[in-house]
Amino acid sequence: MNKKIISEQVALLALSKVQATQLAVIHSLIEEVGSAKELIENAGNIKDIVPEAGPRLCELLNDESLIVNAEKEIEFIEKNNIRLICKGDKDYPYRLAECNDAPLVLHGMGNADLNAKHIVSIVGTRHASEYGKSVCENFVADLAKFVPGTLIVSGLAYGIDVCAHRAALKAGLPTVGVLAHGLDRIYPTAHRSTAKSMIENGGLLTEFMSGTNPFPQNFVQRNRIVAGMADATVVIESASKGGSLITASLATGYDRDCFAFPGRINDQYSQGCNELVSRNRAALITSAYDFVEAMNWEMATKKKSAEDLQTELFPDMSPEETAVMTALRENSDGLQVNQMVVQLNTPINKLLPLLFEMEMKGYIKAVAGGCYRAMIM
Repeated sequence: MNKKIISEQVALLALSKVQATQLAVIHSLIEEVGSAKELIENAGNIKDIVPEAGPRLCELLNDESLIVNAEKEIEFIEKNNIRLICKGDKDYPYRLAECNDAPLVLHGMGNADLNAKHIVSIVGTRHASEYGKSVCENFVADLAKFVPGTLIVSGLAYGIDVCAHRAALKAGLPTVGVLAHGLDRIYPTAHRSTAKSMIENGGLLTEFMSGTNPFPQNFVQRNRIVAGMADATVVIESASKGGSLITASLATGYDRDCFAFPGRINDQYSQGCNELVSRNRAALITSAYDFVEAMNWEMATKKKSAEDLQTELFPDMSPEETAVMTALRENSDGLQVNQMVVQLNTPINKLLPLLFEMEMKGYIKAVAGGCYRAMIM
């Protein structure tokens, strides 16, 4: 194999078959010998060039099937109009390139600028509630108004991921889905039409060759791309364990900003977000404005009123809840329960459960003197 003349692209494709945990070693070896091509072509005497190379690495570099498969992949790429983006290319995401385990190559479809001025990764549970979907949709919609052109990145999975992609498309923002398999398929298949729309305004991205199945370990591996190519990661609903928390941890490890939307303390799919905040692993946000201000990004539009933001973030407020919020906003010092009973003409046995539910949602807060106040006036 070491006598065969190959291109740098083929060499990088061949080496991309290594596990993500070995990529830091491969990066250093390429830098030491000068190129991926030189590394492959001198695989037979790699111990002479890099004495510390282990037996597993030597075996890998001398596996002739890697080159054969890489050359077949080049044919697939050319036939299907796929972008092959190699580390070192000007189109390679520069933020991702800073990570020591960055992929050697990326396979892409679409027209996304992977080096856009502002890139945000949005992740969350696959079991998104109506609350989570609402928060996601309104966060993206407001972000589009505050910072037009922001690239939204996620994983095209069920729940918050696909909600983020669809919200971006609706708001006119480019969006990229990072896949855990090759570009010869879409998983889940239910998101095929969304993926097609994304290619027209954004795209699909993966480090895996065609024929790669969406194995569970691939999802964990792809999460580092979701975290590494963005300026910040935003978590919207997550259980106490799951891929979203892995992505958040990776983002922190890459010295990226991490944010989380809070949820009710008893909700299973809010526990992860609440823990991220309570353990100072993510900053708490309740709106796109909070996020943009924390990132210190220049805004294209002025800040909306707090009332507008609250209304847009919680659009599903019932008429009864709206009446309570209106009354409390008109009384900045708060109202006692008996005052609201009279003012709203609502029986106390109906008002108390309503107030409890609104407090759990974060709309209002109980204060001293048996009063309630609106959380945002």
